[in-house]
Amino acid sequence: MAPKGKWAQGIVPRNFCWIIKDKLAVCERPGGYGANHRRVRRQEEIIWIREQGFTHVVSLLSSPHNLHNYDELGLAWYHRPFNPNDNPRAAINAFYPELRDWLRSGEKLVLHGSELGDGITGLMAGYLLWTGMVPEGPRAISIMEQLTSRQLGPAARQLVSLAQDLRASNTARA
Repeated sequence: MAPKGKWAQGIVPRNFCWIIKDKLAVCERPGGYGANHRRVRRQEEIIWIREQGFTHVVSLLSSPHNLHNYDELGLAWYHRPFNPNDNPRAAINAFYPELRDWLRSGEKLVLHGSELGDGITGLMAGYLLWTGMVPEGPRAISIMEQLTSRQLGPAARQLVSLAQDLRASNTARA
């Protein structure tokens, strides 16, 4: 089989970064968001995700945008709408165990929202705390800021605080 050309390998999605190396990554919505969205770029980014061996894309968008594009390019997906303003405690209480189970079963995942903002960064910092990979909230925030090269705002910090509460309540029940 001939090696694939540069364009057949796709392009790295914007703001792509690993949260857990070779297992869990985040990025901006493939193709961009809002007025910056480009169909060709979306296709090239989805190809790159597929070619890197990701088993699923996890779309956190409230709408089903792009999902049919994953199907067309042979990439499996999960749709888990997440809006940090809509009952975040219930959302992360349902999402974290599911994410943990996917990763334990060997999945290689990339999560995206419209942009790489407080919702995703806070969700991921909280996940690191909730799983115990990071022992305390301020450290989880610091790690996420280093990984993503962006400061976490109040909404992200609130998600980390909720994750801390959920972790403590789960520990108390165990």
